[in-house]
Amino acid sequence: MNARGRVSGLRPEGGVTHGGHLAEARRLFPGAPEPFLDLSTGINPFPYALPPFGPDVFTRLPEPDAVGELERIAASAYGVADPGMVVAAPGTQILIDLLPRLWPSPRSVAVLGPTYTEHARAWASIGCPVNQVTCFAALEGDEAVIESGMGERERTQPALAAADVAVVCNPNNPDGRRIAPGQLLTLADQLAARDGLLLVDEAFVDLEGDDLSLASELPHPALVLLRSFGKTYGLAGLRLGFALAAPERASTIRAALGPWAVSGPAIAIGCRALADTAWRAQAACRLADAARMLDAELARAGLRVIGGTRLFRLAEANDAFSTFARLGRAGILVRRFAEHPSWLRFGQPADPSAWLRLGAAL
Repeated sequence: MNARGRVSGLRPEGGVTHGGHLAEARRLFPGAPEPFLDLSTGINPFPYALPPFGPDVFTRLPEPDAVGELERIAASAYGVADPGMVVAAPGTQILIDLLPRLWPSPRSVAVLGPTYTEHARAWASIGCPVNQVTCFAALEGDEAVIESGMGERERTQPALAAADVAVVCNPNNPDGRRIAPGQLLTLADQLAARDGLLLVDEAFVDLEGDDLSLASELPHPALVLLRSFGKTYGLAGLRLGFALAAPERASTIRAALGPWAVSGPAIAIGCRALADTAWRAQAACRLADAARMLDAELARAGLRVIGGTRLFRLAEANDAFSTFARLGRAGILVRRFAEHPSWLRFGQPADPSAWLRLGAAL
């Protein structure tokens, strides 16, 4: 707490704020009851059941054929026509950091925000000017229509089409904003005409419906898509994610990652889980029900839900600092935003006891 009774920000090393920092939360709220309930991330609280492992998964380096099988299964799961357009990586964060170093000297990057801060940081780290814009248009000089995470439609002005590299999260974190694939494809066509890049982070698309993804449009010369395994399957510590791109660009990414980029356990679990289409469909339905419950819980507490996905909800509060502190003292960590002080993001509680704790604290 500071002198005015407000909680200082949770900031990891480097000053970039993310969810999931329980050690810092415990320092901030030393009297909070344990165990801490972490609702600060957008990770599925109902993880995929771990399959049994043979010892070779841990004692041997992964075989290239095993990685190829993982990429083949991922291509089928994501609707990509050619497994050669799928690159397995140890999480999408490493891909966010790597891609700017593989792109030849962009003069300008436009990131559609507010969004995941690491995208802008990664491009700025190579000395590239980054323009964070708050509106989207697929056609330069025209308006476009986008949809918020709550289904509200919004008209916007041109913003992204003039950049060398455009970065969009779809659906967006933290507000769940959605952009129609057709509009993104038009933008990709424009960027391709001048050797540009459209990077679409689809980390939260798996449980929202495949019709939002651009995976079926590959190969496209300007498109690179990112897909997160850990968020969807509740196994973020496994560190597994994928880049989807045209074969030549995929080969460049694969070569930059080097051999054995993905661990044996990640390959084994990824192959099993990505092939389990029934589990993913059931998870989407379960989380849709949970999102409706969470919206109702937040509304009862006087918070206004303004967006989100099935894995998280974004709410607005008149005094979000006080709500954040009250929850923290109750041992519940939620995500807040220094640049938007009225916002709080809530992940999904995992079980009845977590729901009871959240309701009581709110």
